[in-house]
Amino acid sequence: MKEKAKLMDEKAIGRAITRISHEIIEKNKGIEDVVLVGIKTRGVPLANRIGKKIESIEGKNVNVGEIDITLYRDDLTKEDLNPIVHGSNIDFDINDKKVILVDDVLYTGRTVRAAMDAVMDIGRPKAIQLAVLVDRGHKELPIRADYVGKNVPTSKSEIISVNLNEIDGQDYVSINEK
Repeated sequence: MKEKAKLMDEKAIGRAITRISHEIIEKNKGIEDVVLVGIKTRGVPLANRIGKKIESIEGKNVNVGEIDITLYRDDLTKEDLNPIVHGSNIDFDINDKKVILVDDVLYTGRTVRAAMDAVMDIGRPKAIQLAVLVDRGHKELPIRADYVGKNVPTSKSEIISVNLNEIDGQDYVSINEK
């Protein structure tokens, strides 16, 4: 893969997290009944960062969980007959809560659909919203993000790479060619 350009550095990611956090608070008129659920893998540290930022703004803790959508993927038979499931960790009630799914990149919408199915198997939220660091277009399902760090028009041959300190040792977003 060849890197075409860096789209976001550490400061830009931090600003996007701050903006998304404020937008979540504003749209939900506070954080009453709001919970964050990160979609594994890179949605989890993003959800944790948003949760910490909301807590610093509001002075109240927001529950943050993580969900593994492996078994909910609609391409599972194409991908692997023996998928590795990392498990979900949602140790709070999501019934009648505003669940905000958090992911790194919104592309076709299929990951988000799988995450919604997984959440609905756990409970019945009042609402499900979506926060993403990057929306790159090319939706195949009628799914849109409520909160977006950066919109990046891409071609289908391009790949958005999100690198986060917690997983990759540094924070940046780049656009790459296959």
